[in-house]
Amino acid sequence: MKVIISGAGGRMGKALREASKEFGDIEITGLLEREDHPLVGEKIDGVVVESSLEKIIHKGEVIIEFTFPSPTLEHLKTCVEFGKPMVIGTTGFNESEREEIIKAGKNIPILFSSNMSVGMNLLFKLMREIPLILGGNYEVEIVETHHRFKKDAPSGTALTLAEIIASSRGQKLEDIAVFGRKGKIGERKKEEIGIHAVRGGGIVGEHRIMFLVEGEKLEFVHEAYSRLAFARGALRGALWLKDKPNGVYSMEDVLFR
Repeated sequence: MKVIISGAGGRMGKALREASKEFGDIEITGLLEREDHPLVGEKIDGVVVESSLEKIIHKGEVIIEFTFPSPTLEHLKTCVEFGKPMVIGTTGFNESEREEIIKAGKNIPILFSSNMSVGMNLLFKLMREIPLILGGNYEVEIVETHHRFKKDAPSGTALTLAEIIASSRGQKLEDIAVFGRKGKIGERKKEEIGIHAVRGGGIVGEHRIMFLVEGEKLEFVHEAYSRLAFARGALRGALWLKDKPNGVYSMEDVLFR
């Protein structure tokens, strides 16, 4: 499969390039960066970094995007125009932007996930079952920790975890989410899902999901030590996406369906 990487000079772009060497059936044929990036015009592993997706889109069978919402949506329009599948690992979208992605899925196959790690997606699957098994007495708190450069908070992964748990309990996250706590907040409501963001240093990603009740705590932890975990999942997803019908898919589709 011929792959174009958008955000080629970023941390995830580097991880994707490195991880692609583990996949004998993947060839990086295009690299994309913003117009003012110092790498534009330079060669990386024999591929010139370009600033226009339209210029190189014919070179790839799928585009992998880990950047920011605005350029991702612009590149999504180009993918729709040229009928190219897209893997979207970008986070920080608002509701209307997510709707744009869903709408685009009527025209091209899209893999869209807040976290491409195989381990985290196994945790997503477990989070659909755990609340049903534990019942309604357990209180839920989620703490996520990332490097100081991360732009959005809480992480897309933390929100996905919270959305899954809320859905499993028959709730809507917007009705019960509490983002951090300060001051005289009163007694905790049983139905709350607390979501807390920590930023600092170079931590790639850590998520802790706690189910608490008087006398007991059950905790699930996922720690990402390297962005290779996300890159391998995205590349695996790109291979899976080939020849799929139009639609918006998740990593859970890739791994479990």
